[in-house]
Amino acid sequence: MISSEVTTESTAERTGVLIVGAGPTGLTLACELARRGTAVRIIEKSPEFHSGSRGKTLNPRSLEVFESLGVLPELLAHGRTDLLLRKYRDGEIVTDTDPFSVLEPTPWAPYVRGLFIAQWQVEEILRTRLAEWGVTVELGTELTGFEQTGKSVVATTAAGKRMAAEYLVACDGGRSTIRKSLPVTFDGRTEEGRMMILGDVEAEGLSRDHWHQWIDADGAILLCPLGERSFQLQALPERDELGQPVAPSLETFQRIFDRHSGMPGIRLANPTWISTFRVNERMADRYRVGRVLLAGDAAHVHSIAGGLGMNTGVQDAFNLGWKLAMVVAGTARPALLDTYEEERLPIAAWTLDTSGERWRSVQQSVKEAGRGTEDVIRPETLALGLGYRWSSLALELDGRGSEDAVGGGEGAGDERATDDGLLRAGDRAPDAPCLDADGAAIRLFDLFARPRFTLLGFGAGTAGVLRIIAAKYGDTVQPCLIADVPDGLSDHEGHARRAYGVTGDAVVLVRPDRHVALTAPADATGAVLDYLATLVI
Repeated sequence: MISSEVTTESTAERTGVLIVGAGPTGLTLACELARRGTAVRIIEKSPEFHSGSRGKTLNPRSLEVFESLGVLPELLAHGRTDLLLRKYRDGEIVTDTDPFSVLEPTPWAPYVRGLFIAQWQVEEILRTRLAEWGVTVELGTELTGFEQTGKSVVATTAAGKRMAAEYLVACDGGRSTIRKSLPVTFDGRTEEGRMMILGDVEAEGLSRDHWHQWIDADGAILLCPLGERSFQLQALPERDELGQPVAPSLETFQRIFDRHSGMPGIRLANPTWISTFRVNERMADRYRVGRVLLAGDAAHVHSIAGGLGMNTGVQDAFNLGWKLAMVVAGTARPALLDTYEEERLPIAAWTLDTSGERWRSVQQSVKEAGRGTEDVIRPETLALGLGYRWSSLALELDGRGSEDAVGGGEGAGDERATDDGLLRAGDRAPDAPCLDADGAAIRLFDLFARPRFTLLGFGAGTAGVLRIIAAKYGDTVQPCLIADVPDGLSDHEGHARRAYGVTGDAVVLVRPDRHVALTAPADATGAVLDYLATLVI
């Protein structure tokens, strides 16, 4: 538990946001804040950066997030999207499976394959990007106490340093000491009997084009290539004569491998990380207590099935980042932060349900030779269909969803995994290829990468509302006219209109985190201004 010692604000070093924990969640949030000019510090109690592969898959929605942060090319260069899942039974190859083969990229969803990449590489790439904005991780800095005042949170470290921040964000993992010090429950269950052992090892002579999965009736071991030489090993543990799990080690790894692989010439070597995993399904009942917020594993933990852990934390950070930046800058009211919990708490509940269901599905499917972890890959685990239709920030003024929808048209279809195929406020904002005024190719995602709201105006009739919004909110909202007129973007193939469900003239406001905030007819200038007035001071 963190102590409740009283700190002195007047003697503390000041910042806008203090992030505790430098994993993918904390680093994503730090990048999102730093690129917006928010004063941010990020501290990590470990004296050195983590080196384990841990979470090893980025889903398509996280790839979109990282594209916005400008790190997608580096991630793609270090990861793999083309791994085949090779299943064995009794030492014999049964099947090679491409788990993403049934999914094709579309103009609306350019990324549909998961990226296999070690978590330490994701963190290293994010740290490099963060440093370009002038922020570095403060290693060996453990938070031991904090106190909320009327205008700040004053934190104390083990070394006695005091830091005052307008907001403190706990990204310090499932055992979060910050969460434990708050009036927050972390209800759920731990399946003590179900555990896996994990590690990063080398296996010379083993193909690096496959995720090898030996799954037999009496046990299993999986080896997934990550980085230049290592494999992430996952296995069911050995048991001693009393039926208790044997502590993982290189020796136990080798014995389990020899038992299932039928490859006596392969020797495992150079373990750089060894760990044990138990299935935990828990979530916090609150994400905000005053000026302290929870994100990532500090707010929710769950089964590894579906690879949703690291991804859900990254997407927590992306949701929270723009809201914190606006509040700290004084361009939004603090109440905007309440929508973080409003939007992300239901996503955590969905994640626990989905990952738990996928975990149980895999436990059954592996009993059949040739089936296994590909059962966790479903359209819902890509996270492209996740949105916030219930949010107080989602507003529809054009009647879409009703039979007399104004501007309603052909939806983008299954790419968004929506109920009726029609884009709704709160949904993920889809991509689309267009041409700029010079005839050069430009994507809507190129516009969304800028850290502002984007007001899409479909049709020349929206030029007026775009001009008015730009004049009043030009620092916060970028206008984009999609029409075949000078200075407009050409929707030359009609993909933008189809993706956004627009046939006539209409406006769509896209949030900085690439979700639809508002849909409205072209003449709804007053309503759009009213909406923005509730957000922007």
